Amino acid sequence: MQTVLFLGDIVGRPGRTFVRQRLPELRAQWEVNCVIANAENAAGGAGLTAKISEELLTSGVDAITLGDHVWDQRNFENEIHTLECVCRPANLPNNNPGRIYLVIENEGFRLGVATVLGRNFMGIKADACPFKTSDNLLKVLKEQENCDAVFIEAHMEATSEKIALGWHLDGRAAAVIGTHTHVPTADGRILPRGTAYLSDAGMCGSYASVLGREIEPVTASFLDGMKRRFPVAKGDVRIAGALIQIDPLTGLASSFERVEISDGI
Repeated sequence: MQTVLFLGDIVGRPGRTFVRQRLPELRAQWEVNCVIANAENAAGGAGLTAKISEELLTSGVDAITLGDHVWDQRNFENEIHTLECVCRPANLPNNNPGRIYLVIENEGFRLGVATVLGRNFMGIKADACPFKTSDNLLKVLKEQENCDAVFIEAHMEATSEKIALGWHLDGRAAAVIGTHTHVPTADGRILPRGTAYLSDAGMCGSYASVLGREIEPVTASFLDGMKRRFPVAKGDVRIAGALIQIDPLTGLASSFERVEISDGI
């Protein structure tokens, strides 16, 4: 079996630091073969930089995915093509730089990794249908890249869109794991045909917060409608995600578990 650990959105320095501290121990404890992490909020809570991506890779992350905040950091569009273990959402316009998928190999097992953006309630507009994009990714990864299994991240706001994608890919993808809302959901399971599914993996960051940001300015903004800076929060930092075992013979999930690790504060 191949054990894959997926980490939900890493938010700011607190999330990065806790992942760096705990990931080596967790990899050994769970005998993890591959770690995938969404890092679209890793740089100050919005976007990613080349330096931070290298920091995560040296901490034990194997593949970094991104979402609607992919271009939030200045000059990242000129860095992303140099980052071999980072992929942007696959259904952005074709002229966007960066890889649309990754292939992670471990002991001869090849895992394809990709992210698709939802088209409902998202600030950045996807150029193509996430369902059809996923179909095309599966074909390319399995037929051209000779992947044994495929992991699809559903970076979407609408839960219905995520669930529909899970059912659409059931029996074809090893896993369809949702991100973006930063709130872990309780619906994780293996679908009837063998695809591990979770509507949202949650975040790696402060849970004494509003989605990883300090509570007071967010609350004040809801009260008076005025714009404010939302600094990254620091308290009750956790790692949230999913642990999935994949059968190399079928390319489908044999076990699924949602994980959440607290710093104890």
